[in-house]
Amino acid sequence: MRITALLIMLSCLMAEAQLQTPSASPASTVTTVVGLTDVKVNYSRPKMKGRKIFGEGTEYLVQYGKIWRTGANSGTVISFSDDVKVEGTAVPKGDYLIFSWPGATEWTVSLYSDVKLGGNTDGYDKAKEAARFTVKPERLSERVEMFTINISDISDNNANAKIQLAWENTSVKFNVAVDFDSKVMKAIDAATKVSPTVYGQAASYYFENGKDLRQALEWMTIACNANPDAYWNLLTKARIQKALGDKAGAQATSALSRAAAVKANNQDYVKLNDDFVKSLGK
Repeated sequence: MRITALLIMLSCLMAEAQLQTPSASPASTVTTVVGLTDVKVNYSRPKMKGRKIFGEGTEYLVQYGKIWRTGANSGTVISFSDDVKVEGTAVPKGDYLIFSWPGATEWTVSLYSDVKLGGNTDGYDKAKEAARFTVKPERLSERVEMFTINISDISDNNANAKIQLAWENTSVKFNVAVDFDSKVMKAIDAATKVSPTVYGQAASYYFENGKDLRQALEWMTIACNANPDAYWNLLTKARIQKALGDKAGAQATSALSRAAAVKANNQDYVKLNDDFVKSLGK
């Protein structure tokens, strides 16, 4: 009993003696919203430490043509809150490991559905690929010391973004496309039935995304009648009228918007209306 108690005590002391030290490859998370979809990447960031990173032969850390866990430790996990398309391939919402096969002129990249695999590349099963595609690497002018992943190049319409992998002098990007229009359209249909306050937002969305302009004008007219001092809505209404070919109506509505902006002391919208009226003469 004494020996058992001693062993337990020693075990406890050893557990307490564990030290927490900085990781050689620190954990990192990058996240952003693309459209209405949350895109998140959890990964570990190895450092160059004077090593050669990408190349042909055993002197390189990541050899061309060999599978790489695309990071360190337990690999890199990318998450999507909605269904997306990655380089044109439909990928259901969820979590995926990123694996890659670097090359001098082309990289193969896959999204792997079994995140429990972690960084164990020996257990890779091609049947569990959710997507597999090729992308072209680019050479960076400045060296990236720590492996870095960015979510960048979000398009003006918020429908696309690029996932960038960067290390040493190499950058690789792949495209993620999202669908938010179906969500917005359902929300508009539901909200306009119960709350007139969303008519302005619904009309703006229709106008900005090239949908039914006459429906947009009808909704925006309701919004403007409900709040005649909403100069932002009035200007959008004027823009819709212009798009429908009604320049006279657009000019009259812009005048109302400008007057409301002057009343609110919003010089930005005063100028926007002045510029808009000038555009009607073109």
